[in-house]
Amino acid sequence: MTSEARRRLWARLGIPADFARRAARRIHPEARRLVFIGRAEDDGRLLRLIPSAAKAWRKMLAAAAADGAHLRPLSAFRSVARQTAIIRGKLARGQRIGEILRVSAVPGCSEHHTGRALDLGAPGHLKLEATFARTREFRWLQRNAANFGFHLSYPRANSHGIAYEPWHWCWHPRNG
Repeated sequence: MTSEARRRLWARLGIPADFARRAARRIHPEARRLVFIGRAEDDGRLLRLIPSAAKAWRKMLAAAAADGAHLRPLSAFRSVARQTAIIRGKLARGQRIGEILRVSAVPGCSEHHTGRALDLGAPGHLKLEATFARTREFRWLQRNAANFGFHLSYPRANSHGIAYEPWHWCWHPRNG
């Protein structure tokens, strides 16, 4: 997506052109090469990641299961178009853009665009809710996810101003 196309899209959504700079949000290009990693536990959508993140995810998933933590993938790669649809849906339900941007990334700024981010749940916790932080699976992630290159992107009081998201983990390669 060109910067001009992004500017026009943001204008249609009511997002200021300088939002990314003011809010210290990075522009993330969409991943081009993705591999299937399974289906979303909550609604059956196909889930995809870039190959290196998918490999790390599979290793982490197996290690968690071996320790009795049953991670459930809820979301992975998300296109700019899908992120736009999410925001449009919230606007249509009467939410104001300022409220939306505290919990949803601006199209073009979502880590999901990179094909490295996962939203995770647990048995009985298949919604993107802060209660996930009270699960065995979250505690396992806190102790072990970094060993597989995954990091919690939005802890409490994060510098991005995004609400606490204990379910959102992004893979960052060790050498880059």
